[in-house]
Amino acid sequence: MWADELAAGWLGVHLPRRWRHVQGVYERSRVADRLFSTGDADLLAAAGLVHDLGYAPELAVTGLHALDGARYLREVGAPERLCALVAHHSAAHLEAELRGMADELVDWNDERTPLRDALWWADMTTSPDGEVVTFEERAAEIQQRYGPDDVVSTFIQAARPELAAAVGRTEAQLRAAGIDYV
Repeated sequence: MWADELAAGWLGVHLPRRWRHVQGVYERSRVADRLFSTGDADLLAAAGLVHDLGYAPELAVTGLHALDGARYLREVGAPERLCALVAHHSAAHLEAELRGMADELVDWNDERTPLRDALWWADMTTSPDGEVVTFEERAAEIQQRYGPDDVVSTFIQAARPELAAAVGRTEAQLRAAGIDYV
């Protein structure tokens, strides 16, 4: 898969922990793929692999990794829907507001669909080391890693209700479909 090669090239060597997280998010996305058509399942898997490209030092221009990743993906000709999923993953609009960059995300539509929720679920239930965790464990880990005064800690606290809702909707769909996600 081209997304795997792209992510491995940008994250695999220089950001090994981020690479493990991305691989874990990919694996979580594959758990949810039965909820979607083949095309959407493939899009979800690709988004899981490239959602954090904006952390790569060479791509980190604005400091908002979702925006930097989406811009890079657009530059290399990735599908627009994939760019939008990356731009808006895990309530990035709230971090953008805190950073004074909300207008920067208007290039991409936040589709607010079960597919988008599944990406958020996969991201928010995968540790930095690629392990499955609960949403609460993930949110607490993010705050601990960044510290109380960092904008990311402020963001994750503000985003909790929106993120928890997306996680809850996805887990309800997985349970209804009889898919084991733990």
